[in-house]
Amino acid sequence: MKQNKKIIEPDQTAVRTALWRALHIQIDDKPYIIEDEIGLKLIAPNDDWQKRPDMKFTKRLRASIVARARFIEDLIIEQCKKGISQYVILGAGLDTFAQRNPDIATKLQIFEIDQPGMLEWKRRRLIEIGFGIPDYLHFVSVNFETSSWWKRLLKAGFDSSIPAVVVCTGVSLYLTKDAISDTLKQIGTMASGSILAMTFYLPIELIDEEDKPMQEIAEKGASASGTPFVSFFAPNEVLVLANEAGFKEAKTISTKEMLNYYFANRTDNLLPASGEVFLLAKT
Repeated sequence: MKQNKKIIEPDQTAVRTALWRALHIQIDDKPYIIEDEIGLKLIAPNDDWQKRPDMKFTKRLRASIVARARFIEDLIIEQCKKGISQYVILGAGLDTFAQRNPDIATKLQIFEIDQPGMLEWKRRRLIEIGFGIPDYLHFVSVNFETSSWWKRLLKAGFDSSIPAVVVCTGVSLYLTKDAISDTLKQIGTMASGSILAMTFYLPIELIDEEDKPMQEIAEKGASASGTPFVSFFAPNEVLVLANEAGFKEAKTISTKEMLNYYFANRTDNLLPASGEVFLLAKT
């Protein structure tokens, strides 16, 4: 009997994040914090996608996502100008930096690390919509439960003797503290001058009251879908993890700082949710 070919679909968290970036351009006021509709083209959703509950009732989460993406983009462009030539994205999802910034991307070796199914789907869609896969873009497929992302990264051509920017956003929430610690320690061994930007999620008691109901709904939904939230950290706990991992410099960047960076003088009351904090660390 002929077997049906397994249907490969993108991770739904990655889909939601990409749609939020596109929605920002379509319904929020200018100036846009980031302009990214390529993820929307990759997904090609139904015409009524803006009516999805996770689009309609999540304005503050959308604001957090676009601020997070802009922060990362500003960081990699700045570091590229300073001479860093390797960019590693842990849990890349539907990141579109390489497609939107070819002038910068061509100066980098970009390594997108994610689950095999996610990257296979993304590779196929990039080719279908005309972007292709340039030589400087490397897809590093890893089953995080059974394989070493570091070994796979080296095999993909990463040069461990020179510094890199490593980004990991929206991932720590789903990992155990031990797994996070191991990841940080591995990154902490990278060449001197390497930079890590990683997001962590705050315990519910540390977020603003208006964000708590959405957080509770999100936790229930994650558990029901089989991808429960596992790890939450206060900012001081994040710094302890970074120090234990051997980073020479480490600081956290709060939602309040993101407000000052990207949301001053807006006319549409677009403000980020309070549940996330950035770790910015250097080897």
